[in-house]
Amino acid sequence: MASYKEAGIEAHGYVADVTSESAMTEVVAKIEKEVGSVDILVNNTGIIKRTPMVEMSAEEWRKVIDIDLTGPFIVSKAIIPSMIKKGHGKIINICSMMSELGRETVSAYAAAKGGLKILTRNICSEYGEANIQCNSIGPGYIATPQTAPLLEKQADGSRHPFDQFIIAKTPAARWGEPSDLQGPAVFLASPASDFVNGHILYVDGGILAYIGKQP
Repeated sequence: MASYKEAGIEAHGYVADVTSESAMTEVVAKIEKEVGSVDILVNNTGIIKRTPMVEMSAEEWRKVIDIDLTGPFIVSKAIIPSMIKKGHGKIINICSMMSELGRETVSAYAAAKGGLKILTRNICSEYGEANIQCNSIGPGYIATPQTAPLLEKQADGSRHPFDQFIIAKTPAARWGEPSDLQGPAVFLASPASDFVNGHILYVDGGILAYIGKQP
């Protein structure tokens, strides 16, 4: 919070378990009392477990589904009533290219993100008449501190094999930057998207539109 205050931005931080209905009901009530009703909700909580499906326990599966899919359901459910009362609201779910594609070792994550895509459309269907827009952003491969090891040059100066794979599959021929997500997020949170609802906006450099280069 200190960095926000230094930038002249008034910010408040709250911690809650997104998988707990009672915890979210409590924290939303606290936010509405201390700050005011929520205009924009971004469901960005998520985890991933990279485990082959036949080696993944049901407990591990449920944890991913609980956080990545049930969490957005619970948080949205806690926020939507005040948006209805106010007469407007924006919900942005963070989906993934795995909302459309499968990959080895990410069965639970892909199932959750596929479910989140349809939850997005269902919230639109149920509450669009209340002037609530629910859309999603599906990021492609983004260069972050977490993915930095995949972008490091190899000892012989060549690209990391996974880096080569992504570049070959992406028409933009590069990884995304966090800044590439700013415009889409602002658009979906602003009045500019008031007639956009139930949409999944993939910010992926065109990877989902592309079959890849011929070997």
